[in-house]
Amino acid sequence: MHYTWPKKKLCRREGINLFGTEKYDLSKSKRGPLKTRKTWEFGQQLRKKQLAKRMFWLSEKQFASYYKKAIKSSWEWTTWEKMLRLLELRLDNVLYRAWFARTRMQSRQFASHAHFKLNGVNVSIPSISLKIGDVLELRDKLKESHLYKSLLEELEEFSKQNKGKVTNCNWIDVDVKNLKIIVKALPEKQDFEQIIDIQKIIEFYSK
Repeated sequence: MHYTWPKKKLCRREGINLFGTEKYDLSKSKRGPLKTRKTWEFGQQLRKKQLAKRMFWLSEKQFASYYKKAIKSSWEWTTWEKMLRLLELRLDNVLYRAWFARTRMQSRQFASHAHFKLNGVNVSIPSISLKIGDVLELRDKLKESHLYKSLLEELEEFSKQNKGKVTNCNWIDVDVKNLKIIVKALPEKQDFEQIIDIQKIIEFYSK
């Protein structure tokens, strides 16, 4: 997805740093979030949907497709649980959650350029949905690149400071030394992006 709006304006519109870099940190900007007018329920639902869509760097068509998949899910999960799990389990998001990329934009780039193997096979589709037992691993020829050497150093240092952990996501295991990620469980409620108001998003699409 390519944004046509200035990125800083998008961040101010949604009131958060959507792109993860210091350049878009509103707390360090002279111009903070845009003032919003009072809106009716539909307007509030729309804003929550736009925020989540932009956080995951998805087009409207892509984002709406996750809702459609969620309402067709098995009875044991609610629609909102299924939708958030589908978003969390995207290949590019897993790379971001494991701190193998500094932003979701960067993780999308890494995935689309086939930097990683999924279960031993090169993949270049950021939207691939991972499942329990799947293994993501950096391709051998990239392990000596400056980009990933720098990343490895950062992860190793962070791991030392946090008793071996590099992520707060309990549903994935990160092998820092081999730059490998293993999906060991499904993400639960506490693992989802807390800023997302999924109930209002569901209400928006269910009209």
